[in-house]
Amino acid sequence: MDDADIIQRSWQQPADFAVLFRRHAPAIQRYAERRLGAHAAEDVVAETFLVAFRQRRGYDVARPDARPWLYGIATNLIGRYRRAEIRQYRAFAATGTDPVLEPFTDQVDARVSAGAATRRLAAALARLPAGQRDALLLVAWADLSYEQAALSLGVPVGTVRSRLSRARGSLRRWLGDLDPPDAETDPGQPLAHRGGTQT
Repeated sequence: MDDADIIQRSWQQPADFAVLFRRHAPAIQRYAERRLGAHAAEDVVAETFLVAFRQRRGYDVARPDARPWLYGIATNLIGRYRRAEIRQYRAFAATGTDPVLEPFTDQVDARVSAGAATRRLAAALARLPAGQRDALLLVAWADLSYEQAALSLGVPVGTVRSRLSRARGSLRRWLGDLDPPDAETDPGQPLAHRGGTQT
């Protein structure tokens, strides 16, 4: 049963919406944690699904995958935490300690050299304008296609492409030798499927 079926069933049987939560909450949680840290992410996830539940009758059931819709809600809510997000990136850039990954890291030695590059990337992400950062992270961290990111952000696909191109251009200037993934490789595919490393 696809997401649209679940949402449609929940119109008559609201408890069925819990299936959508179980299916997508872990991914939304990871995305929000990467951007805000664990504490604020919990609030964002809870509110994302509360908003989605309240707006479920307006969902376009012609779209079987609800991820773009849910990520769009989460991204809008993350907008309320912009200062916290920027603080998170700056703290990571300064300390080299990723507050999200650190508790799960057993292979610290293998990641020492990658850590310096990741700190530089965190500092660069903090400098990006919000719209560019949202587009980049929906594609890189949420693994959405350009079309799905456009749905999430409520903008045309061309706007997503433009924001990604500008974001990657800025990252290339700021990071130089780290070489962010090429925006021109295959614009319809998520970064993970383009042969580049994920941001």
